[in-house]
Amino acid sequence: MTEANKEKDTVSADQKATEAVAAPATEAAAPAAADDRRGGARRGERGDRGQGRGDRGGRGGRDGGREAEKSQFVERVVTINRVSKVVKGGRRFSFTALVVVGDGNGMVGVGYGKAKEVPAAIAKGVEEAKKSFFRVPRIGSTIPHRVQGEAAAGVVMLRPASAGTGVIAGGPVRAVLECVGIHDILSKSLGSSNAINIVHATVDALKRLEEPAAVAARRGLPLDEVAPPAMVKALLNQKAGV
Repeated sequence: MTEANKEKDTVSADQKATEAVAAPATEAAAPAAADDRRGGARRGERGDRGQGRGDRGGRGGRDGGREAEKSQFVERVVTINRVSKVVKGGRRFSFTALVVVGDGNGMVGVGYGKAKEVPAAIAKGVEEAKKSFFRVPRIGSTIPHRVQGEAAAGVVMLRPASAGTGVIAGGPVRAVLECVGIHDILSKSLGSSNAINIVHATVDALKRLEEPAAVAARRGLPLDEVAPPAMVKALLNQKAGV
């Protein structure tokens, strides 16, 4: 064999050895690059998902809708009591909540909720109050006439007041009147100091109020002969939206 052939064989053998060594390295690098591409794609997908959640607003959007729904009504928690029930194994404690709910425009209701936790008791009271809504007659920012309500040992007297007087009332009565939307009124509690009795007495007084037009129709008289001129003027302004 000539020297030229020997050199060719040596060169070809070296090339084969070099290719054999480089091939596994190239194959190992290819899966790694593919894995990197897959990982990048997955990270990109996660980023896209995160952006999608941000666009939807997550749970915040739903909570915002609930807050907007709740903001339509005025809610006042008058009192919260802890009560207990005696059973064979001891005593079981729970909470009661007296809640007043109104729209600030003549509608109001009172609810009494009971549960093992305070938030649940308040929620039950709010639901019950919304079921017992009733409309209160108003003349401007006050009531049409003097009235007195009673509930158990609670007695509450309400009197109309001129504009700018404000709500002259204690805590339980004030909570009911603010939810109704009455801004000028005089009140006095004449009976029990129990908050539950006072609230129910105030509700009874508000339910006894009558519209001047209804009284005039029942008596068969014109409105001018039943109501004073100032009240008639206020009624006309109220109808006109002034």
